[in-house]
Amino acid sequence: MSGGTGDETGSRAGGRRTGREAVRTAGAPRPAGAYSQGVVAGGFLFTAGFGPQDPATGAVPEGVREQTAQVLRNIACVLAERGLTPGDVVKVTAHLQHLKRDFAGFDAAYREFFTEPCPVRTTVGSDLMDILVEIDVVAVVHEGAGSD
Repeated sequence: MSGGTGDETGSRAGGRRTGREAVRTAGAPRPAGAYSQGVVAGGFLFTAGFGPQDPATGAVPEGVREQTAQVLRNIACVLAERGLTPGDVVKVTAHLQHLKRDFAGFDAAYREFFTEPCPVRTTVGSDLMDILVEIDVVAVVHEGAGSD
């Protein structure tokens, strides 16, 4: 589908949404390009890859542990916009600028955010633009959660 606004498309079939719906919140950084903070489709919420920018100030904390914590706060705001919590997350993809060097600090902050059973996770080394970590998630949307 092209040329759309990113808002809800499709229709309801048997009480179940078909199509996709953009999720927006002031609690997370605004998109820097042509993408949504999150999209609900097929019973899941998919988030954009978030960096560690504070949504109010644009400031980026020092260190991978602090950056990871900020990224996860950004993601939590997108989840909350649909009435979801970190417990609803089923898949995490994390990118680290320095995979070997920073994995332990990243994982320590991550463990403070997610509880057992933790979501599945892929963690890779990536060439990031002036940040140490970027994360995106997939969460299950429960019937009646969030808008309408």
